[in-house]
Amino acid sequence: MISPLILLLFLISGAATGWLGFDLLPEWLLEKTAEIENRRFFITGLSGLIGLIAGFAFQEIRKKLLENFRNVPSDLLISRAVGLILGLLAANLVLAPILLIPLPWEAGLIKPMIAILSNIFFGLIGYNLAEVHGRNLLRLFNPNSAEALLISEGILTPASAKILDTSVIIDGRINGLISSGLLEGQIIVAQTVINELQQLADSSNNEKRAKGRRGLKLLRELRETYGRRLVLNSTKYDGPGTDDRLLSLTSDTGGTLITTDFNLSQIARVQELKVLNLSELLIALQPDVQPGQKLNLKIVREGKEENQGIAYLEDGTMVVIENAKNSIGQKLQVEITGSLQTPSGRMIFGKLEKDPPPHKSNKTKATQSNPS
Repeated sequence: MISPLILLLFLISGAATGWLGFDLLPEWLLEKTAEIENRRFFITGLSGLIGLIAGFAFQEIRKKLLENFRNVPSDLLISRAVGLILGLLAANLVLAPILLIPLPWEAGLIKPMIAILSNIFFGLIGYNLAEVHGRNLLRLFNPNSAEALLISEGILTPASAKILDTSVIIDGRINGLISSGLLEGQIIVAQTVINELQQLADSSNNEKRAKGRRGLKLLRELRETYGRRLVLNSTKYDGPGTDDRLLSLTSDTGGTLITTDFNLSQIARVQELKVLNLSELLIALQPDVQPGQKLNLKIVREGKEENQGIAYLEDGTMVVIENAKNSIGQKLQVEITGSLQTPSGRMIFGKLEKDPPPHKSNKTKATQSNPS
């Protein structure tokens, strides 16, 4: 019922504009116009048609907006509206003294242009701030809510926005952490990260191209799964590289930087920023292997030191085994003797439960050197 009514209103508005606007045409144009009444009806009909077309366009825009609003939480809608209102209010407060400045008649268009641009600028700033800090903004208007009281008493900590680094997007495991509910709050992806992924996807190197495409695919999946919880930040920061811009974004938003880059996480800690190194988190969640535990492992290659062999656990953790160089390719019982935890990973040390059998090549050499 609403759709036909909207079209009817646009049609009537367009026709009325044409009918009344005909009298506003210049006199010299009306004098040269024959059959003025016919011309009036023609302009009225044309204006009505234009109004009807505008009504159809308005209907399409209205449908798309309603579809988007249905997928957005109500608190986010309210925070965006509040942010937009505060931005427009700030714009008009700044404009008030400017509009009082007397200007010559020739520069009369400067004030309207400044008013339009400032309202757009401050409105967008308020809208973007509400995207990131919407929940904190709502607490200002409802300080007596249960959540606000818990936060003020220090019982509940507000969820900070999570800013994704390029490395953690390419890694792919961030999707599982978000879906498990371990990471709360808004998920922010900076435009500089998207640009870097696009450069990798367009690279001539096969490995880089595969990483870029995997990262872009993950972003698409996150958008489809979490909708407006994934925020694309288009703010342009100064800096020679992506890492510097991400640090600036983290500092401005007060969010938590999620990365697998060890050096970037250390720089963030030096700058006293919130950072979560995904590699450190996964290492902390791994089950610990205790000394004295016996595992059945396959020795796959030589170690760096003499007579060492290398095996791997199911999760990819490297096991350095003493006196296992001659047992490469064999699956033997290994006794764990210790482990070493580093920021870049974990290394486990072990020894063979029994002496390794002599290598085939050694047997052959011994036979050749001592023929019977």
